[in-house]
Amino acid sequence: MKRLLLSAAAALALSAAAGAFALAHAAAAPAPAVAAPAADPTVTPRMGPWGFDVSGMDRKVAPGEDFVRYATGTYLDNLQIPADRTSWGSFNALAELSNTRTQAIIDRASADPAADGEARQIGGLYNSFMDEARLEALGARPLAADLARIRAATTREAQAGLMGRSQGAFGASLFGAYVWQDAKAPTQYAAYVSQGGLGLPNRDYYLDAKFAPQKAAYRTHVARVLTLAGWPDAQKAADAILALETRIAEASWTRVEQRDAEKTHNPRTLAELETMAPGFPWRAWAKAANLDRTERLVVGEPSAFTKIAAIHGQTPVSVIQAWQAFHTADQASPYLSRAFSDANFEFYGKVLSGQPEQRPRAKRGSSLVGGNLGEAVGKLYVAAYFPASSKAAMEGLVDDLLVAMKGRIDKLDWMSADTKARAQAKLATFTVKIGYPDKWRDYSALTIKADDLYGNMERINGFNWAYETAKLGQPVDRAEWGMFPQTVNAYYNPTLNEIVFPAAILQPPFFDPQADPAINYGGIGAVIGHEISHGFDDQGRKYDADGSLNDWWQADDSAQFDARKGRLGAMYGAFEPLEGFKLNGDLTMGENIGDLGGLLIALDAYHLSLDGKPAPIIDGFTGDQRFFLGFAQIWRAKYRDEALKQQVTTGPHSPAYFRAYGTVRNIDAWYDAFDIKDGDAMYVKPSERARIW
Repeated sequence: MKRLLLSAAAALALSAAAGAFALAHAAAAPAPAVAAPAADPTVTPRMGPWGFDVSGMDRKVAPGEDFVRYATGTYLDNLQIPADRTSWGSFNALAELSNTRTQAIIDRASADPAADGEARQIGGLYNSFMDEARLEALGARPLAADLARIRAATTREAQAGLMGRSQGAFGASLFGAYVWQDAKAPTQYAAYVSQGGLGLPNRDYYLDAKFAPQKAAYRTHVARVLTLAGWPDAQKAADAILALETRIAEASWTRVEQRDAEKTHNPRTLAELETMAPGFPWRAWAKAANLDRTERLVVGEPSAFTKIAAIHGQTPVSVIQAWQAFHTADQASPYLSRAFSDANFEFYGKVLSGQPEQRPRAKRGSSLVGGNLGEAVGKLYVAAYFPASSKAAMEGLVDDLLVAMKGRIDKLDWMSADTKARAQAKLATFTVKIGYPDKWRDYSALTIKADDLYGNMERINGFNWAYETAKLGQPVDRAEWGMFPQTVNAYYNPTLNEIVFPAAILQPPFFDPQADPAINYGGIGAVIGHEISHGFDDQGRKYDADGSLNDWWQADDSAQFDARKGRLGAMYGAFEPLEGFKLNGDLTMGENIGDLGGLLIALDAYHLSLDGKPAPIIDGFTGDQRFFLGFAQIWRAKYRDEALKQQVTTGPHSPAYFRAYGTVRNIDAWYDAFDIKDGDAMYVKPSERARIW
């Protein structure tokens, strides 16, 4: 897939995930849980005797000393990260199952000479990637036409045109664009424009001395790619490119600043953009990007735009050309000869992520097809692996969690009646999507050739961008999905006020119909609750029941919320996964609120499912104990150090260990379940626990 030089905000929106991992619902009173399909007594749970891996526990560690170690310590001690991975754990293992299934689908399509329609496209794209002999014979030749365009772009206007064109082709832009629902008018689409231009993960990699080795390695990588592409004076060009991107980094907003939904929504006409950010030929850029017909663009980071536009006007044309040549070749590297693909892996895999070995080519090919023809593959995945019973079970669980959230809002002691009523109105309008879209995307206009990988990727990029820009001026399609069915994840989209759960996540350790219900509520229940809670996290709460960015809170309630989230942020900000790399409690705020609210909602739903009856004791564990153990089980994982550094620096999610460790410390029921006392390492005084939803 094309590696976009966009902001974190753009990346989140492009994945349709303001919070990634409501049939309209309103209930007057808590209702009994909708039962999942009855467990087959002849089939045992996939994990442990009752859905939990008891053998993975470390009972030498007390729950109050380190609950994550207690629940999963032996598993973590024995866990080896595969050589071709940057991390491994519950999510990865389940994703690998999904990948194995999609690989089988792709293998069948690629081996069938009579395949037609989408199966032919799937097989053609895969075969074009697997034809290594042809790629070796071609070498750098597929780049020739793109590099010729760059050499011919000798004016600022021509360079801006190339940047606009790169929205649907290989190449780079100082300003990236995407199409999304308008946060101020969610029934309409808007064109969003965001700061871009950086090749390293974010501005910190240029400006923080901790990343000096990575920055130096990046300079070497730039020179290597330019040399492979045949660009003159590659070493000198690499120095100039690094200096340019360092200036852009200095002008760029931080990831925390980019999280602010209100500050990043700044509508501007092209004329206003020209006044706000002179030095950049906006009309040439917009025309080439097919955005000149829209009346306005929503600017993400106004002050950064002003500075980056000035940088463009001050930078020699030859430097911009070299910068564009590097990023064009760099993005295309995975689809070229081994020399290019190896260079790409050596830097992005080994240096930035600590991955010792590249994934086998067949797996990379499968990922390529799944990421670019995702709904075509997803349609076949659902037919083979997602029975109606799974969807019915999920619908029942979601209903349980929505009822539980309604009850939690009613019981809040810090929120006024007016804000509570508006929160309930928002909850009642949640849309729920489960499994797969009702309407599949049509790929019939996309040309895929089995002997033209580079051309396939160019056409895919152009096809996708045309698909996006065609939405402008059209009513919002509420049936569209932002993830594929075979994706192990979930998301909340604030402008549509929807929670979405792809088919692939409904597997152990998240959900197993044979498992003890407490494990399922601690697993998939916490995931469902997490996405519901995103509608009420520090950014999601800013959107009203119609999905509009609109302040519906009483001022005193907002102040209370900010104080409570501040307590949570301070707790996470003290965690230090690696020396010198503390978590950023502000960057991870939304996901941490999602985890905390989600686990509380799931626990309430589990209690409702008991219908007033006591939970059974299983292997000496109470129902609540099993619930929290099930939650810890979904977060067992290990990271390579470089991958962990990148996660801490750039990611909105806390590392897996802290998603379990930090969350349970704020839940009174966890203290009661495991008899956690003052003096235990994980103990937090009741007055200091974060209490939000």
